[in-house]
Amino acid sequence: MQLVELTSVDGTPLRGAVHRPQAQPSLGTVLLLHGITVDMDEGGMFVRLADRLAAAGWTVLRVSFRGHGRSGGTPRGVTIAGEMLDLQTAVDYATVQLSGPLSIVASSFGAVPTSLSLPWMADRLDRVVLWNPVLDLRRTFVEPELPWGKENYSSEQQKLLTTQGFLLVDGAFELGRVLFEEFRRYHPFEEFVASSVPSLVVHGDRDSAVSYDIARQAAAAKPSCAFHTVVGSDHGFDSREREDEAITVTVNWLTGNGGGGE
Repeated sequence: MQLVELTSVDGTPLRGAVHRPQAQPSLGTVLLLHGITVDMDEGGMFVRLADRLAAAGWTVLRVSFRGHGRSGGTPRGVTIAGEMLDLQTAVDYATVQLSGPLSIVASSFGAVPTSLSLPWMADRLDRVVLWNPVLDLRRTFVEPELPWGKENYSSEQQKLLTTQGFLLVDGAFELGRVLFEEFRRYHPFEEFVASSVPSLVVHGDRDSAVSYDIARQAAAAKPSCAFHTVVGSDHGFDSREREDEAITVTVNWLTGNGGGGE
């Protein structure tokens, strides 16, 4: 693994890591995009996924969005628009510095900048994988329907956006007012469904944070989209066995060894 420094379009420094395959030439490059409260390690799952992909012959780029990990910026300053700039930077870096066709694996909130960027990325992307994807911002955050959202984005929590300019997610991540306002304006579901890029959605059917039903509806409506249910899993795949299942399905689908469909 090689740590790399990228500079986003607006000058924000980004920290990344490249995993290279032992066998050459590479099958292509896979860009890994993390969720809202974590960083490029995705709680360790992206490290393990990257190692599995590299062993299968892929080059892998992991990047921490601004305000996460060791990248520049602050959590309160995180915006969807800013993450879209960071994604553009990572795609440009992968296209110029790394090899082969480009695919993306995006986890949870990482699906938001990914889906919204599909209109301009379509010609550059070979495949897309979404893990437990946030596809409806209103129903996840603004008018939350599931337990995690009701706890973190209740009306009392939302009042803090006015009084202090941010609210705490999971008691730790400071989510700012501008990002919350963006939740009312962006529609990743529509952009994902409209894309023709071959895709796989992997989602736990006991997810208490991000709607399994919405993800399933999106996959059913989208051309060239496979869907895999991790049976009994909560958000983020809540056991080592279920994490391994998501990783294996993803690697097999990207490599063309089957898996992914139900």
